[in-house]
Amino acid sequence: MENDIRDILQCLAVRLVDQEAASVLVPPQADAEGYWFGGGNVVIDAEGTYWLCGRYRNQGDSRTGVGAGERGLELAIFRSESPLGPWQKALSFSKEDLAGNGPEVVSIEGSALRLCEGSVELFVSTEKQQAYPEGIRTFQKSGTGCWAIDMISAGSIDQLNGSSIRSVIDCEDPAALHIKDPVVCDLPGGNGDTALIFCSHPYTWASSNSGLAVREAGQDDFSLKTLQLLQRGAAWDVAATRITDCMPVPALGRLAAMPEISLYFYDGAECLRSLDENPAAVSRPRGYSCEELGGLACGFDQQFPELSRISDLEPMFVTADGTGCSRYVSTLVTEEGILVTWQQSQADLSQPLVGHFVEMDRIADILG
Repeated sequence: MENDIRDILQCLAVRLVDQEAASVLVPPQADAEGYWFGGGNVVIDAEGTYWLCGRYRNQGDSRTGVGAGERGLELAIFRSESPLGPWQKALSFSKEDLAGNGPEVVSIEGSALRLCEGSVELFVSTEKQQAYPEGIRTFQKSGTGCWAIDMISAGSIDQLNGSSIRSVIDCEDPAALHIKDPVVCDLPGGNGDTALIFCSHPYTWASSNSGLAVREAGQDDFSLKTLQLLQRGAAWDVAATRITDCMPVPALGRLAAMPEISLYFYDGAECLRSLDENPAAVSRPRGYSCEELGGLACGFDQQFPELSRISDLEPMFVTADGTGCSRYVSTLVTEEGILVTWQQSQADLSQPLVGHFVEMDRIADILG
């Protein structure tokens, strides 16, 4: 992709994920470290109602087992008549609600709503109380399990309940034992197929990777295509590259005559464990302990899954407060503009879901 087009896409992304212009959409359950809300998306139905999903995460340290805190506590769905709220909680799913007839659920992570013709699907990642495969079982911490992605379907969002939950994708490969954080969209450049982009972790939790599964049009099941949709980066994102959103770029301005392009927002980190900084070094957000800082890739839809990284040597999205964390970016493109939501670190170290809406005439100016 030509450098000037990459520059335009970078400019667009920076205007969308505007740390100073964002407002809080859904606060966490406490204004303190370890309390978050986010990890979902927003959709708009035929009546013009906005629906937002995400999970409440409370204090807890996965490195010492779930007994250290509540962690992923609740999956919630909110509704609003406006892209920036106010948002009212419409549905709530506890760990027990998401267990179905399977193993106990000990934590909840990323989720995704998808509106289909005549139905709705809710994808959710949960950690289930089950043993690691033979040969690596000694690596499993007490009270933990394996992550996988399930799906609930219904005729409408308000009819969603745990009785219809079924497995979508899991993995027993030690290199990708934990599957979570679904991103669901039309397959770029496809013919009605559905793309499920997900995050995977090895049994050691040493890295975070992006994978792809596809559901062909008219089919019920997803098939795994790759565990390496976007390779981990060379510097700040060498340990984690987790895609959180696929956004079709409006065909405006310089892009009007070009093939369709999509942006891929992702979370990156250089290490998934805390690192001690040298006192003589430049102090900076490192993205350690979690996938904390935001990056960007892009790709022509007709060439998918070939993607090109834009944030090669440093992150693009870092908040000025707290840990610098800016992650779980998700977008909704409408005729009026683009709604962007993400988890943003605050001075008190909590992470609410924040949002920013950019009108389409402003998008046209940027792309022009």
